[in-house]
Amino acid sequence: MAFAKSAGRVEDETENGLRVYDPGFQNTAVARSSITYINGDEGILHYRGYPIEELAENSSYLEVAYLLIYGELPTPTQFAHFEHEVMHHTFAHTKLTELMQTFNYDAHPMVSLHHLRPFLPNPSVTISADFTRLLPPQGCFITGIAAMSTFHPEANPALQGADVFTNNPQILNKQIFRLLGKSPTLAAHAYRHRIGRPANSPQNGLSYTENFLYMLDRLSEREYKPNKQLARALDILFILHAGELRLGGRWEENWGSEVGVFQMTDFASCSPNVCSVTNVDHELNCSTAAMRHIGSSRVDPYSAVAGASAALYGPLHGGANEAVLRMLERIGSAENVGSFLGEVKARRTKLFGFGHRIYKNYDPRARIVRKVAYDVFDIVGREPLIEVAIELERAALADEYFVSRKLYPNVDYWSGLIYKAMGFPTDMFPVLFAIPRVSGWLAHWKESLEEKDAKIWRPRQIYVGPPRRSFVPLSHREQGTESQPDVAVGTSTHPFRKRSKVATYKEGSGDDQ
Repeated sequence: MAFAKSAGRVEDETENGLRVYDPGFQNTAVARSSITYINGDEGILHYRGYPIEELAENSSYLEVAYLLIYGELPTPTQFAHFEHEVMHHTFAHTKLTELMQTFNYDAHPMVSLHHLRPFLPNPSVTISADFTRLLPPQGCFITGIAAMSTFHPEANPALQGADVFTNNPQILNKQIFRLLGKSPTLAAHAYRHRIGRPANSPQNGLSYTENFLYMLDRLSEREYKPNKQLARALDILFILHAGELRLGGRWEENWGSEVGVFQMTDFASCSPNVCSVTNVDHELNCSTAAMRHIGSSRVDPYSAVAGASAALYGPLHGGANEAVLRMLERIGSAENVGSFLGEVKARRTKLFGFGHRIYKNYDPRARIVRKVAYDVFDIVGREPLIEVAIELERAALADEYFVSRKLYPNVDYWSGLIYKAMGFPTDMFPVLFAIPRVSGWLAHWKESLEEKDAKIWRPRQIYVGPPRRSFVPLSHREQGTESQPDVAVGTSTHPFRKRSKVATYKEGSGDDQ
């Protein structure tokens, strides 16, 4: 409901200075960062000054994580120490594992039950399986991350003081090692719980991604070792996602053309026909902004990472890879690509995985991911949808309609196919994106702690509500005015409620008899 603004209203604060109204912070800079540089016109992406192509070809995920967090590539001695610390902080507390086992087998592996966290430190409180069945079918990963804070009170600024990390770099680094080390473990636990298998313990002597694949897939085999080429492919994907900060947006007519670009913030207003989503560390996306926003209160990093992960799971933030897969499945075969693109140009359907809000050239990550896709297909076999994807890319890049609008394949176009070919269910995709992003979130968290003029984030609003009005007693309020909000709640359709509604009974509990 809207209220007219009058110059005499006490709510009018224009005399206090200029205030910019920028919905969704589309053009508001709230932080100075040295982590990532992007030039969308030229298709350039740098992590701390290093081209993403060079890092993907020559580096490893853990080395890139060190670069993002500490600002420089490590020396051999520094990397050996960093890798040792991360890989020796991979075991999860048994109580944490027990908590994750209480969720329904079909709980989504990503979303958390944040309200359980305050109960965990109290040994007198137990969480029964019956209790968790009353909750929506949600997952385990964020719950595990949030719960970690209850096991490390020495790293809780609410208990140890707001300057605990700035005054003691060792405590800060300890939490970085723990979060990087345990994220794959919690993700693997969530996956194993989902498929009804016991969790595997981390193994020494394996790389970061090899260890993750081991915890996912090992059954009872002796000396099980994941395929090194698959592990390397996953490592490259982790590098590309390490700094990913998806920028939200909305359906809008973009680049002065009649072709809309889907930018993942308002499904309700969907109408254009070309869909693209950003997913790299160019400035503050929803989840990274959440990390810095939550962290600005000086909360512990586990709560902040859990909040960032929850933001990542939202359908307006993630979901691009899944949308690409659904689109390819709908096309069905390479022979149908031509007619599909005709429908796109006629604005009768939508094209996912093409175009980019920042890149006006070929997404540099898409070139890398395309090669990784072929490497993975050579190992595990071609995903049936790959022929459709290849023909769709070829046809779109040969069509002036799309090329003139700078609609090139983005990283989402290929990464979902890779994960699907590797055997991951689509509801595991957000977890796979969250694991490598932990390093990017931690880089921003550490950077924010080092800001000399750091303040708690507190955006302002433009008040558009009613002016001052007097309270009216309930008995004197009129019925049925248009201004009254609709707060109707639908009736339950559960079978036992239907039966109970026609039963006879007395108020009170049957246990009182």
